[in-house]
Amino acid sequence: MTVIGVDFGTTNSVVTLLRPDGSVATVRHPFGAAEMDVIRSVLCFWNDGAKDRVVLRHAIGPAAIEAYLDDPLESRLMMSLKSYLAQRSFTETRVFGRPFTLEGLIGLFLGAILPTPRDTVLIAGRPVRFAGETPDDDFGEQRLRASYAGAGWTDIETALEPEAAGYRFARGLTAPATVLIGDFGGGTSDFSVMQFEPGSNRPVQALGHAGVGIAGDTFDYRIMDHVVSPRLGKGTTYRPGGTDLPVPPEYYSSFARWHRLSLMRAPKTIRDIEAVARTAKYPDRLGALLRLIRDELGYELYRTVSGVKADLSRAETAVLRFHHADFAIEETIARVDFEHWIAPDIARIAATVDLALAEAGVGQDAIDRVFLTGGTSLVPAVRGLFTTRFGVERVTGGGEFVSVAEGLALIGRDRRASGRFS
Repeated sequence: MTVIGVDFGTTNSVVTLLRPDGSVATVRHPFGAAEMDVIRSVLCFWNDGAKDRVVLRHAIGPAAIEAYLDDPLESRLMMSLKSYLAQRSFTETRVFGRPFTLEGLIGLFLGAILPTPRDTVLIAGRPVRFAGETPDDDFGEQRLRASYAGAGWTDIETALEPEAAGYRFARGLTAPATVLIGDFGGGTSDFSVMQFEPGSNRPVQALGHAGVGIAGDTFDYRIMDHVVSPRLGKGTTYRPGGTDLPVPPEYYSSFARWHRLSLMRAPKTIRDIEAVARTAKYPDRLGALLRLIRDELGYELYRTVSGVKADLSRAETAVLRFHHADFAIEETIARVDFEHWIAPDIARIAATVDLALAEAGVGQDAIDRVFLTGGTSLVPAVRGLFTTRFGVERVTGGGEFVSVAEGLALIGRDRRASGRFS
């Protein structure tokens, strides 16, 4: 019986395979002449038929991004689908007039990256806490399972993502240790406190877990909200009926979360913004907002902002450059300002670490090692939170994009050995 681990992520996804000798290999996906083991969690749809006849096509990963960039106005790019799993408000969306449930969309993506379910056990990762302001975690897992069912996998096992990262980290331990695992993704930050006893009958034991819907996408949002949105009318006023009112802030809460930008192309939303622009104090700013929405600039903005965030992990300043038509930004952002913007998010992450320690029944002095993984763990303010509390010598990282998927396959190995799988 083959065991595979699947880390379906908000931003990236990875599939791993347990080899007969107990080692783990990542599954590589072809793209042109190249192969990759980390694939972007995106879908793109386009109409391959005549205007009066829809022949719907789709692509995933880098092919989806390529198809979108080839013709952004006649395609539909979908990103961060995992972020909606625990949100009951997302039931379905229409793509070129055809209805799709969230589970159906994710199922299309998973079906493209997974092998045929034949004599194979699949271990799927899930966050401790799903993304969203008020996530329903049980509902999120139900929809995650339904998404796999849509890809042909009706019977799967699940495991917590930070626990999986811990399994991967445990391969390098030779002595007993209590370890805090932090897994930082695009949509969530998850923590597990785990006890490792190499060579024992129970080499890995989970003591406590906690999670919060704050991670890389939230940090991107802060840059958008402070640098881009004010140039598009946020914080200004309009004057319907002779009374000054604030431009509706919900325009910018959706706009700054780039994966919601395509939803703003709804005719009613466009009409509402046009009406506000007619009496706005700065109508040109609302006009720029409308152009960016109509011209589907969500991905370009995301790529620019995410790049600036990455640059700020390596340097004290970074320049955000973005140009479209007569709208242009070129602003230097200091890391100290970025860290000020994300300070409330870092505080919530710190409080979530406290919850994980409390559930485990241990204090921070009992933690022997801290292992951080996921792209957002590279943000200096995130890493600083842990080095300040636990000391530089106890904090380590690695496998930022593959550790969870590798650990999932190892969890499958141990479950199989215990007779959990028939």
